[in-house]
Amino acid sequence: MDEWIEEDLGILAESDRPTATRVLDQRMIREPIRSLDPRRPLALPPEASVREAIGLMREHRIGCLLVVDDERLIGIVTERDFLLKLGAGDIDRPVRELMTADPEVLAPDDPIVYALNKMSVGGFRHVPLVDPAGHPVGIVSVKDIIDYIVDFFPNDVLTVPPDPARGEAWRGRDGG
Repeated sequence: MDEWIEEDLGILAESDRPTATRVLDQRMIREPIRSLDPRRPLALPPEASVREAIGLMREHRIGCLLVVDDERLIGIVTERDFLLKLGAGDIDRPVRELMTADPEVLAPDDPIVYALNKMSVGGFRHVPLVDPAGHPVGIVSVKDIIDYIVDFFPNDVLTVPPDPARGEAWRGRDGG
């Protein structure tokens, strides 16, 4: 039994040691967007119907699709486009009529801060990533950037109780 106590004390002593932490600073937001591991974009042709687009977005649980013609990005269509531009009975319209044509784009090697700037200034939640020929190669989202920032503060963010603003105590089970 004494050996268990010694082992537990050893584990506690190790947890009190300072650990190497990553620091979120200007250097970190100047890392290339590719370090966010952006997802491959889903795309459809401009003639695809809104119905098809909605089905694809639901199936993949995503908030936007790229519109591609001849393998080149020509637009982006988002759930916001559907909410703001779609009228009753318009579900069979082509996405070409609702998309944002010639969207702002970045390259995977551009710094993360460029994406932050475009999202903040332009009010975008998604920015397509293209290669030099204009072919879509990825998409970066606000969630990608938030997840990147959370990685710098995992204990501070991931251990917050369910509703800290109300001071509610955690009522769930603790532990594994």
